[in-house]
Amino acid sequence: MKQADIAAHLDYTLPGTNFDGLGQKHQGKARDVYVQPDRIIIVSTDRYSAFDRNLALVPHKGLVNTQTTKYWFEHTKDIVKNHVIDFPDPNVLVAKKLKVQPVEMVVRGFISGVTSTALWTQYQDGKRDFDGFTLPEGMKKNQRLEQAVLTPTTKFEEHDRNLTRAEIEDKFIAPKLYEEMCRVTLTLFKRGQELALKQGLILVDTKYEFGTDEKGELYLIDEIHTPDSSRYWQADSYEERVKAGEEPKNFDKEFLRLWFREHTDPYKDKTMPEAPPDMVAELSRRYVDIYEQLTGDTFTFEPTQPIAERIERNLSGYLG
Repeated sequence: MKQADIAAHLDYTLPGTNFDGLGQKHQGKARDVYVQPDRIIIVSTDRYSAFDRNLALVPHKGLVNTQTTKYWFEHTKDIVKNHVIDFPDPNVLVAKKLKVQPVEMVVRGFISGVTSTALWTQYQDGKRDFDGFTLPEGMKKNQRLEQAVLTPTTKFEEHDRNLTRAEIEDKFIAPKLYEEMCRVTLTLFKRGQELALKQGLILVDTKYEFGTDEKGELYLIDEIHTPDSSRYWQADSYEERVKAGEEPKNFDKEFLRLWFREHTDPYKDKTMPEAPPDMVAELSRRYVDIYEQLTGDTFTFEPTQPIAERIERNLSGYLG
């Protein structure tokens, strides 16, 4: 889809939903979740958030994340059960209600990142010994690790922080279950890297979330390998660019976030400037491009009625 086509859809977005009779609503950064006795209904909106604020509405963002999740759940269901019941609408996942495990399973295949929990940030600060693995001296940013590593973080705390295995097994998850989560996480990541590479992409890092049913059986939940939960680089230019000291060519969402940082104080200013339409259109195009490259499918979209009305119609069987 060309940027000019996306620009024509700038007003055709889903800012949020408010459906009566669908269950108790919980609003997250990018999704509206409706809770029913035995299932949850996850509606992916087009909200783009950073600095704990909604900064813009990006056309097709929610649809891309939902359809990418659908693709990956289908291609990993032989590894672990997932919580999918149905995809009744392009923006909606109906899922089995499970007990959510309180740890996000972050897995990394490269030493990269800029956040406080990122491997490269900690490596630059002099850290070499991590929980379960040690990194050698002399590593360079964006270098491939000898094997994928786990750096789990908290899920329900206000800010993510890294957790040790001992802390997880002592305070959060029983050792046997956590061992299974580790095994499944690494297997999922390997599958993700293999399939992404066939499409010319490197799956750099990602996170998985898990739940358990009443029998204690493990399920993969939430989303998987989406542009919002994962980092991807273009494979064909990776070696050359890293060797030259350049950043890998990547799917980048940060440019809009950086624009806000340059034009306002997002943590102090009460009101924020409007995101530039051309930048919003470019970000939307990038979501569509990564979806098409990952799945091999052509993204098609014909606006026929407001998105919320379409979703409400498609969810009529889940009311009450």
